[in-house]
Amino acid sequence: MKAGVLYSGGKDSSIIAVILKSLGYQVELVTVNFGFYPSWKAAAESSSKLGFKHRILKGEPDVLKDAVKTIINDGFPNNGINKVHTYALELIANDYSVVSDGTRRDDKVPKLDLNQIRSFEDRNGVEYINLGGLGHKSINHLSNALFHVKKELTSMENNSDYEIEIRFLISKLEGEELAFKIFPEHLQSRVIGWRENE
Repeated sequence: MKAGVLYSGGKDSSIIAVILKSLGYQVELVTVNFGFYPSWKAAAESSSKLGFKHRILKGEPDVLKDAVKTIINDGFPNNGINKVHTYALELIANDYSVVSDGTRRDDKVPKLDLNQIRSFEDRNGVEYINLGGLGHKSINHLSNALFHVKKELTSMENNSDYEIEIRFLISKLEGEELAFKIFPEHLQSRVIGWRENE
């Protein structure tokens, strides 16, 4: 059975990909890009290092523009990122009967609640699988056992999260100062290979 995993190149989405593969799913890693900035490059590199097939799905630019308006109006990213995430899940549900992402138990955003998950599965006739039972400590333990991870300050080149295209568009519309106020610098972890290959 084919599983499409929304993929950023980070630990969480890499772990769910490994779990699904070990359970016999035919896993494809999918990054949604809206055409404003080539944010998919870091994810493509990470998926290649892990030996997974990687696809880029083109999202509707207006979806990202709408999310950016929400984020600017709110002054914080949560609602806008959830809009983009929900859209991305719906998009890959067109091509896969199993849809997955790396959201975990203690994530605040992006995240679907139980009613949203049931609705998503019913409307699209898919199975949705995430890391809902695992917390940050468990993810770090699994990641340390499986992957070589590079930690660095997030930048436009080392990250394939929704944040990158959103930050790019906010910078274009409102300036870099607002983009960095909404998305302050923080450490980003990116999977760059298997632990056994070090």
